[in-house]
Amino acid sequence: MKSITAIIFSVAIVLAAIVLGNAIINRNRAQGTINVTGLGESNFTSDLIVWDGNFSRNSSDIQTAYANLEKDRKAVTEYLESKGIPASQLVFNAVTTNPQYRQNYSDDGRYLGQTFTGYQLNQSLQIESKEVEKVEKISREITELLNQGIAFYSQQPRYYYTELESLKLEMIAKATEDARVRAEKIAENSGSKLDDLISANMGVFQITGQNSGEDYSWGGAFNTSSKNKTASITMKLVFEVD
Repeated sequence: MKSITAIIFSVAIVLAAIVLGNAIINRNRAQGTINVTGLGESNFTSDLIVWDGNFSRNSSDIQTAYANLEKDRKAVTEYLESKGIPASQLVFNAVTTNPQYRQNYSDDGRYLGQTFTGYQLNQSLQIESKEVEKVEKISREITELLNQGIAFYSQQPRYYYTELESLKLEMIAKATEDARVRAEKIAENSGSKLDDLISANMGVFQITGQNSGEDYSWGGAFNTSSKNKTASITMKLVFEVD
């Protein structure tokens, strides 16, 4: 009985020594990390256009100015409908009224007050459409209304993309894969093996015009002036290495 106990005790000592030895080896083994940044990038074409314009009328009588502005609104509506824009897409904002004054000065430059000269009434219009090319063309041809005596001022169209969230997920996947490939290459060249992912941080989502030379912004660029755009995002990953 005593010999069996002695054998068990001896085996226990050996096992303890092995476990302790492995623990010391693992403790002294160098642990490192690799920090990499991956880029996800994609070109796309906007599928939504938003276009604004405005027109105005001046008169010393506010009722006359409003009546003329109403005629202009009807003429603008008819013109746009003739170009294939349905009335449901025409959003006319409320009319704004601005009193007009003339500043008076004496011959020697002294200010003599102001004289009321009438009213200026303005109305703005917005069109939001997925028919990008059609609205884009109309925005360039709208000056044809000048021939009808309508002073219509066209703003530069703004371009958007309705599938932005899906595009962002696609970019994150691309950036993550790009970062992993970089990390694997670094580990391989250093004779190490890539291990677990410790952390992942997403960078700023940027949308710039294609071939525009547009600068990135720390808060994220969001280009609306170009129909053709480039989306990009970065992912910063930290891996353990053996």
